[in-house]
Amino acid sequence: MSSMMLHGFRSSKQDFTFGSWKVTAAKNHIMKSKDVERSVYELNMPSLPEMMFGDNVLRIQHMDGYGIEFNAIDALKRVNNMEDTVKVACAQEWQESRADSEHSKEVLRPFDWTFTTDYRGTLLGEDVQMKVMPLTEEHIDIEKLKAREHIMFYDEVLLFEDELHDHGVSTISVKIRVMPSSFFLLQRFFLRVDGVMIRINDTRLYYENVPVAFYTDPNEMAQHLTIRLTECEKLELPDVQNETSVNDDDQ
Repeated sequence: MSSMMLHGFRSSKQDFTFGSWKVTAAKNHIMKSKDVERSVYELNMPSLPEMMFGDNVLRIQHMDGYGIEFNAIDALKRVNNMEDTVKVACAQEWQESRADSEHSKEVLRPFDWTFTTDYRGTLLGEDVQMKVMPLTEEHIDIEKLKAREHIMFYDEVLLFEDELHDHGVSTISVKIRVMPSSFFLLQRFFLRVDGVMIRINDTRLYYENVPVAFYTDPNEMAQHLTIRLTECEKLELPDVQNETSVNDDDQ
């Protein structure tokens, strides 16, 4: 792990390897002006968030090369850069507050000034990548996450934040915790426009690691296998007791 202090901000990079996976959490200072100019042009946006951490990243990568990472630039690519989706009084004030910025010559062009994004991460890998399977019926087992387990690694990375000209906050961050049996990642976009709305877009990623020792233990493996087929049947008992009662009455 290496770190240095830049303008009062501690820059750091942490790597943690567990099994075939490697987690990288890199945190750096706010983007410099020249990088902001380049990103404004590349993203085709009138303005970027006040606190833009373009070099911050949280990455999970397998030894075979595939994986997923979370970064600010890709998150902003999912922002509507052609339409103002939250048309309230403070939106105009926000735009006017950015009008004098040297990087915002087109600031009056409509776009989502709240920086709302539905970003879910960036897939990694050249030869092979993970596949996104939409509309799955499988869900994260919340009960397993509640279980007390030693946390081997934890970190949180801020991607961007904007105070919306003192009318609220728009921010996105991602955090991860690694346990002996699994890892859990939560990316959260949080928006608050004072007196108007609150919005949260969450992305959760869960990976369960089955220890080799469990392979020979049926009771342990039963908790990790995916149910492929469920069939329910009912056994009805023969009505022998009722028949016997009737015969007794007849006598």
